[in-house]
Amino acid sequence: MAMLVKHTIEQKLADALELAHLDVVNESNNHNVPANSETHFKVNLVSTTFEGKKLIERHRMVNHILADELAGPVHALAIHTYTPAEWQKRHGEAPMSPPCLGGESS
Repeated sequence: MAMLVKHTIEQKLADALELAHLDVVNESNNHNVPANSETHFKVNLVSTTFEGKKLIERHRMVNHILADELAGPVHALAIHTYTPAEWQKRHGEAPMSPPCLGGESS
């Protein structure tokens, strides 16, 4: 079974950045593409890695991490990067933790 593009994006960003929050949204249905496409995405990332970096540097980091996806199945990627302080100021609350990708169930 092929890995979904969304899952690949989530995994690569989580592996490469110390994330306090990650939200990957498939926005393909808002565009003129076949049903169930995975071509247009929006990512919201909160990380201390972005502290002291300009917006263009943050975007370049994300583009580098997702270079294979951007060269292939992903046609468009909206990138929204925040430090924890920027996220707190904008949203008024602490960011959510990223989803657990493993572990034992009781």
